[in-house]
Amino acid sequence: MSLPKVIAQVVLTGAQIFGRAFADAYKQAAANAARQSASASGPQRGPANADGSTNVSDDLTFKTGLTLDEAANILNLKKEPLPTQEEVLARYETMFKQNDPEKGGSWYLQAKVFRARERFDLELAEALKVSNPAAGAEPPAGGDAGAGPKV
Repeated sequence: MSLPKVIAQVVLTGAQIFGRAFADAYKQAAANAARQSASASGPQRGPANADGSTNVSDDLTFKTGLTLDEAANILNLKKEPLPTQEEVLARYETMFKQNDPEKGGSWYLQAKVFRARERFDLELAEALKVSNPAAGAEPPAGGDAGAGPKV
């Protein structure tokens, strides 16, 4: 075999391998993009009840990104019976100050503490709405929803 023929075969084989690898990578990238665009609309809510409504607890989990169990663990509170607004606020203030990034704390943990308080506030508002339907959906007094880190 002559040297030019060997070089041509090596180049041709290398081009075929590179072409297949490029085509496979493109297919994988297209599949990933399609999967991401399908999930880009955000997390999906759970299945609806038989009457088409969703569970209030599921809606609150969807809004805050935390279950009541997670919120109770973060703030070190018991979820049953539901703590009072004062208990939640006292625990929130303690945990929020302990995790202050300027004092060596974690911004991430501070955000989790804020979201946990937000979840309890929504639970308390829902409990108030159920016990007193005329009260409406106003959040309980004592908390300023605008305070805290943005997540």
